[in-house]
Amino acid sequence: MTEQLNQATQELSINSDNVAEFSEKHPLNCRWTLWYTKPQVDENETWNDLLKPVITFSSVEEFWGIFNSIPQPSELPHKSDYHLFREDIRPEWEDVKNAQGGKFNKSYNHKRDVDINKVWLNICLALIGEVLQDNEDEVNGVVYSNRKHVYKIALWTKSTDKKNLFTVGEKFKEVIDTDDLIEFYSHSDAYQKNIMKPLMMI
Repeated sequence: MTEQLNQATQELSINSDNVAEFSEKHPLNCRWTLWYTKPQVDENETWNDLLKPVITFSSVEEFWGIFNSIPQPSELPHKSDYHLFREDIRPEWEDVKNAQGGKFNKSYNHKRDVDINKVWLNICLALIGEVLQDNEDEVNGVVYSNRKHVYKIALWTKSTDKKNLFTVGEKFKEVIDTDDLIEFYSHSDAYQKNIMKPLMMI
């Protein structure tokens, strides 16, 4: 599965000729980059070895072309991730545009009756459609992670302003269709390796 995924993602790149085939009829407000984190197979592999950009796009049509060309989230191997972020932001705590922000987390047990592919599609559409925030650039990106027993969705923000976070959190819950409490964690707490406690719950 990992080999198949690597082949599928390697066929797409930021300079892929496939992009030229997509219509530019519906441009997005900004450019977005899809990243992929492959599972570690060698203990000498670093985070930078595992994290790779797949493709950058700027229109609705390009998004659909990409979405329909790569493996579904449920098909990813364990310990792999998709990251969809604004073009100028790397999906890392250390990125200057992430450093003062944090993330909302939502986890789904594999045994739970949930269509994770639909959840991922809905959050990606809300993200690129800029409907998750009142402040246009408050949300930096979203991460999907496939782990041994759970699927994880994390929505990353540029700040920890509670007024903005409340709006983003409520819209996030609406898009992923959950009434469960979701937690927000500050990146600075994680970076400092403190005992992580949620900054807020919605």
